[in-house]
Order: sequence, then C-alpha cells, then structure tokens
Amino acid sequence: MTDWRPGAAAAREARARLLTGLRGFFAARNVLEVETPILSHGAPLDPMVESWTATSPDGASGYLQTSPEYPMKRLLADGAPDIYQIARVFRGGEAGPRHNPEFTLLEWYRHGMDHHRLAREVVALIMNQAALDASWRRPARLREISYQALFQAHLGIDPLVADADELQAVAARQGLDIQGALDRDAWLDLLISLAIAPAFPDDRLTVVHDYPESQAVLARPCEQDARLAARFEVYWGALELANGYHELSDLAQFRERRDRDQALRRQRGQVLPRPDAHLDAALASGLPECAGVALGVDRLLMRLLGVERIEQVIDFPFESA
Repeated sequence: MTDWRPGAAAAREARARLLTGLRGFFAARNVLEVETPILSHGAPLDPMVESWTATSPDGASGYLQTSPEYPMKRLLADGAPDIYQIARVFRGGEAGPRHNPEFTLLEWYRHGMDHHRLAREVVALIMNQAALDASWRRPARLREISYQALFQAHLGIDPLVADADELQAVAARQGLDIQGALDRDAWLDLLISLAIAPAFPDDRLTVVHDYPESQAVLARPCEQDARLAARFEVYWGALELANGYHELSDLAQFRERRDRDQALRRQRGQVLPRPDAHLDAALASGLPECAGVALGVDRLLMRLLGVERIEQVIDFPFESA
C-alpha cells in the first residue's frame, strides 16, 4: 500500500514559526511583500540551472520558475520600493539529501545597497530567526572571505588564473573521482562544493564574496577588478544558504553574458530555453541601483533544527508528492 502520510511532522510547527518570523523581519524594515507568476514564457539560460516545463491540454507551454528574480526585477524597474517574496520554485536535476526539485525560496531586493551590505543583512536575518525559539540552533561565529582568498587558503591555487587542467589536477589531489570533460567553471563549482565547503565549521556562518565574472550573469563587475563580479554566498557550516548580487543594470553586458551562457549550453548539449524578453525590456527601461539575494528557506530550517536531510523539513518531498 502507498505510504500516504506526510513525512515532516516534527518540523511542521517550526516551519510555520519561521515563515511568520521572516515576514516579521521584513515588516520591521518596511520591505514590501509581493507575488509574481510561477508559470512564465521565458527562463534563465544559466548552464547551472535547469527549468521544468509545463504544457496545457491545448498545447500551450511555459516554464515553472527557478526563482522569482526576473519578475521581481520588472517590479523594481517599474518603481517598486524594497521588496521580498517567499516563493515556491522548481529546478530540474536537483535531488538528494540537500535538494528537492520543488522548494521554498526567500528572495529580496534592497535599493541603494551593494553586495557587502546585503550580505550583512542576510547574516542579521539568520541571527534574528535563530533567536525566535530557544530550542533552535544558532551560529556562533562569522567569517567573511573573498572567493580568491578562499581557494588560496584551502587549496593553494588562484581561481582567477588556474585553467581547467590545473583545477582537474587539484581535484585529483583532493581525492575527487570525477568522470567526463568539464570546463573551468564546472571545476570551480565542484571544488568549492566538494573540497572546500565540507571543511567549514558546523557552527560558523561563512560569507564568500567577489566571484569570478564568468560565474555571475546578473551581478555587476567589481570596481577594483573587472575579473570579479559583485556576488556573494552565505554558508552555515557546509550548507549553502544564500546567493546574492549587487545587481547588473548594464543591458549590453547582460546580453553579452546571456549569449555566452547560450553558447555554453549548446556546447554542453543542454536544453535551450526561450530567453525572457520581458527582463530584457525591463533592463532596457532601467533597473535602479540595488542588491538582491535568494535564500533557501528549507535549508535554513534544516540548520535551525539541526537535521541533515531536506525531507526531514518537507512534508511532501517529490518522491511522495
């Protein structure tokens, strides 16, 4: 007989308390909650993100959102103030102890902030939520480090100059058994995920900032070094919680990076989604100076409760949905 029972009863009340706490955090800062479509005509071209498609009985089709980023930027271009959204999102090829194809994403945008200021607000949000319940875990330490310094400290290489062959050799020395031909960015992603982040202390928040320009299609270049993009990620222990940008507003640069991602998808034999023409038009209209970030709510709940598998905080993971 099919097991019909929801699987995360122990986390159910904590999830409700966390969602209330998140809304309270933004209400106290006058950040407006918004809603945007789950189903859209266009999708991101980032080779690291795959979209689900949906088809109606009459043959119409669209993409389930991988994040609410594009329509939220259209709101900003239309004059919206600081905004946030708690959204259900969908990503193909993501399944495992820390991934479910459908998950909850908190995304917000702040006018006049850069990626460093927004990263500090992410840390403040995590600490604020951890204080909501005395039984929840709370980070004890914080480390802020650049992407370049992180690779130099953990692996002894400069990620801004190392080529794919050098990165593959580093992976082999770390004992990573990776099959197939990978490009430079794929090796960098594997190394930070499998060789660096697992060494982060479990009680520490780690903010990594200033990523290679090739790994941030919607982040503006860093003023001090054009090889870098104004992107950050926040980890709690080894678990990545958030990914943010000082947002790119240069339309020509956006199109150049989008075309580069499209070419990379062709080279890798990946599906080519329809580009989102509305985002292109919104950027042409003018995106205000702002920073934005997406934070995985399910993963934050995992850390607060001290559990290791995402199905421990989701009543209906994809296998039983």
